Amino acid sequence: MNSNTTLSNRRKVVVVGAGTVGATYAYSLSQSGLADEIVIIDRNEDLVRGQVLDLVHGQPFIPSVAIRAGSKDDYADAHLIVITAGSAQKPGETRLQLLRKNAGIVGGIASDVAASGSSGVMLIVSNPVDVMTYTALKSSGWERSRVIGSGTVLDSARFRHILAKHCDIDVHNVHAYILGEHGDSEFAAWSMTNIAGMPIDKYCPVCNSCSGWELERGKIEQQVRESAYHIISAKGSTHYAVGLALVRITASILRNQKSVMTVSVYLNGEFGLHDVCLSVPSVVSGAGAVQVINSPLPQEEMKALHRSAAILKEAIVSLSGG
Repeated sequence: MNSNTTLSNRRKVVVVGAGTVGATYAYSLSQSGLADEIVIIDRNEDLVRGQVLDLVHGQPFIPSVAIRAGSKDDYADAHLIVITAGSAQKPGETRLQLLRKNAGIVGGIASDVAASGSSGVMLIVSNPVDVMTYTALKSSGWERSRVIGSGTVLDSARFRHILAKHCDIDVHNVHAYILGEHGDSEFAAWSMTNIAGMPIDKYCPVCNSCSGWELERGKIEQQVRESAYHIISAKGSTHYAVGLALVRITASILRNQKSVMTVSVYLNGEFGLHDVCLSVPSVVSGAGAVQVINSPLPQEEMKALHRSAAILKEAIVSLSGG
């Protein structure tokens, strides 16, 4: 690591952004027993104060954990800095304007984290998460393993849920990934999908619960892609499942579990892609995304991954006005 700052023995997590996603993550994390200390930072000091007070009142019911408001001074000895901060789109504001505004916010935070001399890992949640992960990586100057995005970890969980429901199987026996952009160009990696250890193509004839499996695949993939839109339309935001997804990523980092997850990572030749952040299976440990699983993909899935990368590269270019 390129820092002289030594991490403390306490498992310290800093959450930047006290809005719905940040607060829900802190709430879920507080019950997990993973962290010794949770520090919440936000420009809105009243919001932070309220969120912390609400959380600490529940301490008699959860594992022992210190929860407090903090400042950028807390970055230095944090094991994990989770960035959820960002601006919501305002009436009359274009997508590009919002993109540039959030890039400024996330880039500024990443620069502050790097300036602190932190030896920890940055986990980016702010949307659009792949572009924000790229921005944070470039702003920090850190090695790519230590700056990762939440990517399609949640999308993959949605995929598993929908498949499990469709096949009437416990979700824990379903293994499946959504790859690419966390957005409209994401796609299901059917070649990596298995149930009870059986590749999906071999399981379907055994399952025999539907006819026209190819058509069903398209419907399932569309359901996954549109899930967030349906939730936002119904209740205004998504936060419960993403909070749990972040806790799962946190567990792999704080416990050095080396779990394979579809976090957003910077690619430097893997899958034939360069200079872009998107979601592919990666080994996540205490040092971040330490290995990209550069597994072979069928031609159609490889094309889908490259299409997704092209869309993200266009967004990255637009940030610089190019």
